[in-house]
Amino acid sequence: MNRRTFLHSTFAAGAVTALPFRIRAADKAGRKHRTVLIGAGWWGGNVVGEAMMSGQCEIVGVCDVDQRAADLTAEKITKASGDTPRKYRDYRELLAKEKPDIAIVTTPDHWHALTTIAAVKAGAHVYVDKPTAHSIGESQAMVKAARANNRIVQVGTHRRTSPHLVAAREFIQSGKLGTYGMIRCHLNNGGSGPEQPLPTQPVPRELDWDMWCGPAPLRPFNGGDPRNPDLGAGTRGIHPRGHRQYLDYANGSVGDIGVHWFDQVLWITGEKWPRRVFSTGGRPIKGPPVLTPNEQTSDAPDHQVAQFAFERFTMTWESRLFGGNNSERGDVAGAYFYGTKGTLHLGYRGGSTFYPIDGGDPVHQDATVYQPDGQNIRGLWADFLGAIKTGRRPISDIEEGHRATNCSLLAMISLRVGRSIEWDGAKERIVGDEAANKLLRREYRKGWEFPTG
Repeated sequence: MNRRTFLHSTFAAGAVTALPFRIRAADKAGRKHRTVLIGAGWWGGNVVGEAMMSGQCEIVGVCDVDQRAADLTAEKITKASGDTPRKYRDYRELLAKEKPDIAIVTTPDHWHALTTIAAVKAGAHVYVDKPTAHSIGESQAMVKAARANNRIVQVGTHRRTSPHLVAAREFIQSGKLGTYGMIRCHLNNGGSGPEQPLPTQPVPRELDWDMWCGPAPLRPFNGGDPRNPDLGAGTRGIHPRGHRQYLDYANGSVGDIGVHWFDQVLWITGEKWPRRVFSTGGRPIKGPPVLTPNEQTSDAPDHQVAQFAFERFTMTWESRLFGGNNSERGDVAGAYFYGTKGTLHLGYRGGSTFYPIDGGDPVHQDATVYQPDGQNIRGLWADFLGAIKTGRRPISDIEEGHRATNCSLLAMISLRVGRSIEWDGAKERIVGDEAANKLLRREYRKGWEFPTG
């Protein structure tokens, strides 16, 4: 066996055992998990599709504050499975009436905590999309509620079940990368020029905008129709699918794509939290945020750089929403592990590649993703069902997702206060900086109570 063949076989070996899950039919008695969907948009449709495909779930309820999204998703569920889910606008009514075994939470970020906590208190196991929450305090309450109610909570960091990333983890942990001292995570996307404000629009009659905003600030509405698949990211406004660039409801690119790659770093290295975080960024391309009664832009940074000091290595994050081009190798988003034996690039749909230190031929492994969504939700959902059946912790347990989310949220806190922060991961407090500690949570809008677990 020559050197190239050896490297390829050891790097790719994990692909054989990457997904130790199998899709099972309903149990012997024919019973299926009573399953509900809270947040019926594009991503919720992806997740509920895998729930139906598993053969172990009956979709009994769909909840969304936008009736157009609820109607469309419920119709697709019925067409695909024969299930006839009842439709709701309020998740509390859905949980009380349907008494689900499983709740899928695919709302915007600012709703993850309240819906997940309500679901586990109602007796449901939960699959919640990443990030876990909008603030560290909310995420802490989610972990507490899951443990107090003895419920399985799986976070949607589905890259943990991607075969080429499982193989990359085994490659690094086996020592074939050598000693690594630096990890670079990145998102380099397209776009150019100032962001043009979008006009405030009348709230569609099918949408409860006050409930959509919920515990977060009530901003003027702009957006489009969730039934329109051609709605572009630059024109869609806040709803649907534009909320991640509005800091009242999410935390920009670092709180979206960043969570996936921070989770990979923690999972691969075994580290739990950084000791120190510093972040900088801004909007020199998009321009200053605009928010008036008549028009608004997003307000998340158009670029951000963060540095995380761990015990054994430094991790950096770089994101930008401009200057996308072909000069940079690999996926738009990914992570580079720099070791004494070479560099390992972890991409997502582009696969992973090892570049030996001696300049030998790179060793590549293609990605395996599943259609129709081009994701790896299927393996994560199978693992979720396995955890429910056995009582074990799932591969993307709520505490694991909480720690990955914390990395993103600490970067945003550092950006807001304009200085480096020291993180006590055991106590989950920022050391010696009360102004920064106040940003671990935020005041909820009148009528909503910040969760304690």
